[in-house]
Amino acid sequence: MSEKQEEKSVPAALPAAVKRKVGGLGRGLNALIEGSYEKKSDRLGLVPHPVNSVGLIPLGHIEANPYQPRTHFDQDALQELAESIKVQGIIQPVTVRQTGTNAYQLISGERRLQASKLAGLDTIPAYIRKADDQQMLEMALIENIQRENLNAIEIALSYQRLVSECNLKQEELGDRVGKNRSTVTNYLRLLKLPPDIQIGLRDTAISMGHARALISVDNPEQQLELFHRIVAEELSVRRVEQLVRAGLNPATKPDDADAKKQQDATPQVPVAELRRTERHLTERFGSRVMVKPGPQGRGEIKIAFDSVEDMQRILHILQPA
Repeated sequence: MSEKQEEKSVPAALPAAVKRKVGGLGRGLNALIEGSYEKKSDRLGLVPHPVNSVGLIPLGHIEANPYQPRTHFDQDALQELAESIKVQGIIQPVTVRQTGTNAYQLISGERRLQASKLAGLDTIPAYIRKADDQQMLEMALIENIQRENLNAIEIALSYQRLVSECNLKQEELGDRVGKNRSTVTNYLRLLKLPPDIQIGLRDTAISMGHARALISVDNPEQQLELFHRIVAEELSVRRVEQLVRAGLNPATKPDDADAKKQQDATPQVPVAELRRTERHLTERFGSRVMVKPGPQGRGEIKIAFDSVEDMQRILHILQPA
């Protein structure tokens, strides 16, 4: 073979299609999907996509999900996701339904959609599926429930919407979200608590265990009194359960017969009276005072002080005139 023939057998440059695929490495699904399109109009999502397929869709053609249960998204977390998308691309496609020619509605993937806009993307890989309004709501709620950072009230509200708006029974709801019926029931019961307690649970002032103990108290006023005591005294869940069993709720009876007998023989001080006593003593000593009842009429009174001087001041008040 001559030197000229050898020169002709070596390609001068890679084909354009090959270069496009090589350059697409590190850009997530966008690169893989782009490589399957031959026309620019296809890459811009200007052709209809069949149902149950994945295609690149312009961000401007996707409207927000009107059934999205979450309206607040952490902006710092969105910016971090946007920076990741700039480097890695979209790893998981969003899910949409087609509502018209080149018009789509988001089903799931709100954070990815918003972050893609922040990252300056023109298109986003999307899985196109068929869904009616009820299915839209159900899918959005279930995806919302499966998020790890939801608080108990957000989960309870999502369960309630699935029951009331999607006409699901609690057994069906448990199957859909992968929970047993008792778990679903416990969450739904949280919504019967007074609004202040729900807010406390939402803001992690109390735990799910505290809230479940409070549900066992029938009187809303007693629930609120015990809730404020939990926050003020940082009571453990076990201590709250003990207080409830001790008679804060007359309708609640201990399972153990001996415990019930001891409860009947122990005079109980109403919670309202305890709070009044605490307020009176706090004003008297100018420091926080906590009154803790115990079994058989016993208990303890704690007076807090901030320094040695403060302790001396309290001791002086305690001295007889």
